[in-house]
Amino acid sequence: MPRNMPPTDGYPSEHLEQVQLVAMVEAAYPREAAMLFAIPNGGDRNVLVAVKLKKEGVRRGVPDMFLALPRGGWHGLFIEMKRRRGGVVSREQKEYIAALNAAGYRACVCRGCDEAFEAIRNYLK
Repeated sequence: MPRNMPPTDGYPSEHLEQVQLVAMVEAAYPREAAMLFAIPNGGDRNVLVAVKLKKEGVRRGVPDMFLALPRGGWHGLFIEMKRRRGGVVSREQKEYIAALNAAGYRACVCRGCDEAFEAIRNYLK
């Protein structure tokens, strides 16, 4: 299902969860929110756009969000957003998350905006 389509199972789409997360972070941490940004690797694209982005360096498995602030010995926080129910973590995502953690970044999978906000809150402590 495309990211911008409404869900049919009663749970928000990954897109809507991510939009809500950004709003929550902007409200709670206005200074830090400027350092939170999306990495638009996923989504539905036509073939020509996908080829162009791959040439520009888009990589399979890279998490959806990055908080570019060092904290607690980590260089920054990567978040792979998933729906509250039904989102699957791909092999490439698991491998990238493990590699990022090994390289000194905090990287995690969060199911829904509440879980992601909690990860950010804990990271910023």
